[in-house]
Amino acid sequence: MPKMTDLPKRILIGRALRSEKLSETLLPKRIALPVFASDPLSSVAYAPGEVLLVLSLAGVSAYHFSPWIAAAVVVLMFTVVASYRQNVRAYPSGGGDYEVATTNLGPRAGLTVASALLVDYVLTVAVSISSGVENLGSAVPFIVEHKTASAVAVIVLLTLMNLRGVRESGRLFAIPTYCFVAGVLALIGWGVVRIALYGDDLTAPTADYEIRTDHPEGLAGFALAFLLLRAFSSGCAALTGVEAISNGVPAFRKPKSKNAATTLALMGLIAVTMFCGIIALALASDVKMSENPASHILIDGAPAGPEYAQDPVITQVASAVFGHDSLLFVYLAAATALVLFLAANTAYNGFPVLGSILAQDRYLPRQLHTRGDRLAFSNGIVLLAGAAAILVVIYDADSTRLIQLYIVGVFVAFTLSQTGMVRHWNRHLRTETVPATRRHMIRSRAINAFGAFFTGLVLIVVLVTKFSHGAWVSIVGMALFYAVMTGVRGHYDRVSEELAPEGLPEETARPSRVHSLVLVSKIHKPTLRALSYARLMRSDTLEAVTINVDPEETRELRAEWDRRGIDVPLKILESPYREITRPVIDYVKRLRRESPRDIVSVYIPEYVVGHWYEQLLHNQSALRLKGRLHFTPGVMVTSVPYQLESSEVAKARARKRAEWSAPGAVRRGPVPRQGQGGHRNQGGGRDRNQGRGGGGRPEQ
Repeated sequence: MPKMTDLPKRILIGRALRSEKLSETLLPKRIALPVFASDPLSSVAYAPGEVLLVLSLAGVSAYHFSPWIAAAVVVLMFTVVASYRQNVRAYPSGGGDYEVATTNLGPRAGLTVASALLVDYVLTVAVSISSGVENLGSAVPFIVEHKTASAVAVIVLLTLMNLRGVRESGRLFAIPTYCFVAGVLALIGWGVVRIALYGDDLTAPTADYEIRTDHPEGLAGFALAFLLLRAFSSGCAALTGVEAISNGVPAFRKPKSKNAATTLALMGLIAVTMFCGIIALALASDVKMSENPASHILIDGAPAGPEYAQDPVITQVASAVFGHDSLLFVYLAAATALVLFLAANTAYNGFPVLGSILAQDRYLPRQLHTRGDRLAFSNGIVLLAGAAAILVVIYDADSTRLIQLYIVGVFVAFTLSQTGMVRHWNRHLRTETVPATRRHMIRSRAINAFGAFFTGLVLIVVLVTKFSHGAWVSIVGMALFYAVMTGVRGHYDRVSEELAPEGLPEETARPSRVHSLVLVSKIHKPTLRALSYARLMRSDTLEAVTINVDPEETRELRAEWDRRGIDVPLKILESPYREITRPVIDYVKRLRRESPRDIVSVYIPEYVVGHWYEQLLHNQSALRLKGRLHFTPGVMVTSVPYQLESSEVAKARARKRAEWSAPGAVRRGPVPRQGQGGHRNQGGGRDRNQGRGGGGRPEQ
């Protein structure tokens, strides 16, 4: 099986990298920007549309509130960016919001932040890819007809790209992200030139349409305020992903904190420019959007009908500025669809790093802390992809439904993180005496305090306006993550306490005697090897044990045992129900009851075969017996392998894999031999026990 899977694995994710190559995977700012900021940068493809969709409930007249909503989003963006620039300087280890909250507010706050971020990362992948599929589907009908399958396929593709490593995936994603940014900035620039210099009237494809509302008189008072708050909370989708840079500081080149802070500032400036530009051009070109376009969009006075496909705001603005089906229009449409797919890469870089830190703190399985062949956190990448794929299938890759679950988690993290930073500065100010340093700390505390207040206010708005529209699902997801992480930490703590050597009396920790058993079914070479090995261990007592399944075979075994004069007593265990495992377990437990301070060491002879189909010719009684013995206290189990001739095939395969060179490796120089020491198990010996089998009883 390793031979069958190794070559496809290398083709898909590339050759394995040595641990000392980790520094070569670190990112310069020009690549870190698209890697960690593709989510907030790409949000201009749907965030402006979400604002207009909500405002359309009050009719076109409510669109004039959109500049004020955009201004509020801009203030919030700059506040969050300024706050996180303090975070990355104070906590450059990569823990981000989780580390800040845990250190300053306690483990429960840290777990709450971690749960919120994990949920938001999963939603980032689901929303971005679903939105990208919908944008691409407007040009390719096949994608619309198979929307869910297409979204899952994109998730698989992005997963493979990220498994190749952060730096390599960053290079793949940099070009499309920069092409998208260039396209949007060109769209805004040319739109401003046409309006300001040429006096052109920009006309969107939906400019002549009308919007029918359920409130012909419009909204006023509390209803209007609630609608504006809901529109603002939808526009806050532009802030998702900002925290990923704080969590990804270790992936930056040195000086890490400075480069991360600079990348944050660039990301905020570009995202704000594009968001405001799209909103302004949408108003100038008279774009019409509706949450229910089939019935609320009127074309020549009649409802558009279910066959009407509502184009995103950015597509309509591009049509008005560049002209429909023009080369620049096609370019921007393609770049938008592609960057929405790649926006999920922000989560692919944030989720695994956070998962690794949580695993290191024993809140998640330790496997998430392990780097894969390409020095990426492969297990975290696969876990994120699986969770996002499940969401996409459940919600049929519908971005409108998925986006209602969005941004709750990220604002929970924003608020707790900034509150933690305020306490961080308060703690340091109590001991700092240098005036210049104190002024800097006071300024940073003011920024974080304003950020905590503002993001906390937005969190309340988001919860109130989005709860009944699906935000409750995010809260349930956060509670589920919190419970799982608490349970995992509890398990690891119990295991650590149980395994701790402190407090054990010396006489309890040291066994008084060792009683060795060699399992025997017949006298042959594996049995004789196991007996010789057991003698070498010089136990206090040694006996051979066989199970009486067939009385005739047992008599023959006893006769041959005596005839050969083997100087090891043979113990025959009765098995009236022809069981192999239970009699051995019962006998071992009896020995333990009689002498609780004794250790029982069980030696199990085993065949080693080279072909997978040969395993089918032997039952797995040895494996079953070992599995049961592992749960028996005071019992040590030793496998004594006997290699059949066919096992040479397996050894030849291992040598061939060790000497295999990837395509192009000759140009890189000779590949060092990796097979000299073999793959070693935890016991330090060569792992040659693949393909074990049995012959009715534990195989000797």
